[in-house]
This record gives sequence, structure tokens and C-alpha cells, in this order.
Amino acid sequence: MSDLILFWHRRDLRISDNLGLAAAYQRSSKVVGVFCLDAGILERDDVAPARVAYLIGCLQELQQRYAEAGSQLLILHTDPRVGLPQLAAVLGAKAVYWNRDVEPYARNRDRAVAEALKEKGVEIRTKTWDQLLHAPGDVQTGSGAPYTVYTPFWRNWSRQTKADPAPKMEKAQGLSPNEQAQAEPAGVISLPDAKDLGFVWQNDLPLLSGEKAARTQLARFCEECIQTYDIERNFPAVLGTSQLSSALKFGAIGIRTVWAATIEALEQTRSDQARAAINTWRQELAWREFYQHAMYFFPDLADGPYRQPLKNFPWDNNKDQFQAWCEGKTGYPIVDAAMRQLNQTGWMHNRCRMIVASFLTKDLMINWQWGEQYFMQKLVDGDLSANNGGWQWSASSGMDSKPLRIFNPASQSQKFDPDAEYIRQWLPEIRSLDTAMLVTGKIPEDECERYNYPAPIVDHKEQQAIFKQKYRIQKAAARD
Repeated sequence: MSDLILFWHRRDLRISDNLGLAAAYQRSSKVVGVFCLDAGILERDDVAPARVAYLIGCLQELQQRYAEAGSQLLILHTDPRVGLPQLAAVLGAKAVYWNRDVEPYARNRDRAVAEALKEKGVEIRTKTWDQLLHAPGDVQTGSGAPYTVYTPFWRNWSRQTKADPAPKMEKAQGLSPNEQAQAEPAGVISLPDAKDLGFVWQNDLPLLSGEKAARTQLARFCEECIQTYDIERNFPAVLGTSQLSSALKFGAIGIRTVWAATIEALEQTRSDQARAAINTWRQELAWREFYQHAMYFFPDLADGPYRQPLKNFPWDNNKDQFQAWCEGKTGYPIVDAAMRQLNQTGWMHNRCRMIVASFLTKDLMINWQWGEQYFMQKLVDGDLSANNGGWQWSASSGMDSKPLRIFNPASQSQKFDPDAEYIRQWLPEIRSLDTAMLVTGKIPEDECERYNYPAPIVDHKEQQAIFKQKYRIQKAAARD
């Protein structure tokens, strides 16, 4: 058996600040990367073309980084439960390393891969939690239970020491020409384009693929936005957020690198207001981990509501109204603008995600899981834990100490898009209307007809009253 170690990349598409890869490289300089184009993921009905395009771009850059280090990133288009053990056996690898994941599918798949590798006598190392600052189980209540409310989780999580970025892999040794020839019959292929996999995305991505772009974006955010983040993050017409969600989803940047940037930002400011803004962004990073810890300890979240009153909620589930929501044709300008942004860019501002999710569940009374799936079909940063957590929060079915929240689209517009800049950007057909009409949604019927814009498909005041009544009934039934 050779000194070869295979490192299986999944949502850690970089060679720096990668805990599992650093551990493999510390053990042997002969480290070769592997990525499996997993049909179990790619053939699901909730895969976004934008997300696949971003993934392929990350893999292209990752192959370059491996080549620069003297090694290779091998691509398999097969079931990893079959392809990885076969490749390891053919190459005589002494071990396969990978970082752990919280998602139910990944955990089941990884157990099967581990068993198959052990049957072939290949060692496995899977102890690292690269995508998190704190592993599941490291942040628990005083009784040793996982948190189900964010605020106490944040207090505990924020007090714990965060690790420094892991060292970068440099000057590795790759496969010899003979070994490369052996690897090809084991299923190694050239990296395909997204369209070769059946996904077409022709628009620009909100963030260029790969670690270089992610690091550049992090530096820009810390220089230009982080000190005002707590205020500007709420205004969708303002570029006030980090735009790093897709990079964090795929691990194009390490979470320890991101945290280190917040430390540097704090050291460079003397303003209490700026420190508060930086801390607000840290809280968003903690929300990301809260949802991932929740998915790890409560995997049933992936299939249904956390709260009992929503388990059998009598949703209306009007398919025509759902289609109007998907297309951005509800007659509520802020909702329609947000859905147009999603459909055209593969991304939506977080404030708007809350607005459209509340509208779907509380105004249209459509099952939140319909919206959850549609988001995953469109979002470049679509992540099971974050998307599920956000939708359950909006639907009043999740881990929220004050679950019954209903967003008024008009008041949200007036507060966070007061000049209708965002609405005008994404609804060009009505951009010439008065600002007051756009932000309140009170557009006269003749103006709707003139500009071919739909009248409101429901009445917000009426619908929220109906939802509250349904919720009270379900809550009472759950107690009985």
C-alpha cells in the first residue's frame, strides 16, 4: 500500500483553511482530491441550475489549486458508495479523509461509504467539522441537550473560543502517470459543464465561483460594509450584506477565515456603533450554525414542522396563487420584486426572503414546504439547514420563542424600501408610478390594467385574520 491519501471534497471546495485536508496533508504529502458528482443529489427535483453553475466554477478553480500544489483533483460521476471504494482500491490508497456534514442524506451516504471502504481494508478519517466553528454537541444547554431557541444558543456559542484558520496545503505530491492511467477505468472523468449535467444557467451569478472571488468579496465587505451592517442589511436596494452565502454553502471560503476577518475588523475600529454592527454580522454567522446544529439533532426537520400546531395545519394550497407567487405576479410590489430578483439572479435579499415567505404562508396560506422547495430550485446559495430554518421561522412552525409573526408587505416596503428603489429595479413595467403607490401597493385598478400589472390576488388584512384564527384552533387542538 502506498502513502497515498484521498481527500473527498463535498462542501469544502478549497485547499486553505480546510480542517480535513490539513489533517490529511499533515499525515502524508501525497494527497489527491476527489469530488463525486452524486446522482443522488443532482437528480433530485430541488436542484437549482444557478447552484450547479456555481459548483462547477468552484471545482474548476479547485483543480487549478491542486495543480499549483503539485497534485490533482479527480472527478467521479458516480454513486460515491461505489466509486470512492473502487478508486481507493485501484490506487492502493491507505486512507480516505473527509469532513463531516449535518444533513440527513449526507450522513446516511457517508456511513455507507465508510462501510464500503472498510470492507476493502481502506482506513477512513472523518472527525473534522470544517463547515462549522463549533461542532454539534459542543454548544449545549446546562442539562446537555441541544438548543431549540436561538438567543441562549448565541450567548453560549459567542463565549466559546473559535479556532484559527487551518494551514493551507502546499507542495503536495500527486499521482504518477501510471497511477493516473489506473484511475481512469475506476470512473475518473473530465470535469463537465453544468449544461452537460442537464442544467442551464445563462445569467451572471451574484458572486463569482471559487475561493479567490470569495476572499475578495470578504475583504470588500469588511472594508466597505461591515461597520454599517446592522442598519444597511435591511434595505434590499443597498449592497449592505456580505453576499458570501453561496461561498459558505459550498465551502469556497473557510468559516474560520471569515471569523478571523471579524476579529481584524473589530481591532481596526474604535467606534461603538461599528463594533455593534460587526457583532450583528457575527450573530448571523451564529444563526447559520444554529440551524445546522438543529438539523443534526432534529433530522425530521427536513421532512416537516417542528411545532405541533403546524403538523396538520389546514393550508389552502391554491395552485394558481402559488404560481402567481412564483412568477412575481401577486399584485404586491415588494413581493413581486423579490420573486423576480430570485428568478433572474438565483439570489434574494434576506429581508425579502422573510417578506415573501410570510406572504406565501400567512396571506396565501400555502404550505411552507412548497416555498421551501421552490427556493431550493432557484437559489445559488440553497442550503437545506438555512433554507428549512428560515421557512419554518416564517411559517410559525419552527424553533422560535415567538412563533406567530406576520409581515405586512406595505409596512415592510415603507420601512425598508421607502423610495421604491428596489421595487423599481425589479418591476420595470410600473417604475413610473408614484412612490406612494409602489410602497403601499395601493395601485388603482385602471393603472394596473394600463401597465399590465396584476391587482392584488388577496386582501392582506382579511387573510391575516383568517390565518390567526386557524392558528388558534390548531394550537388549542394540539394542547388537547
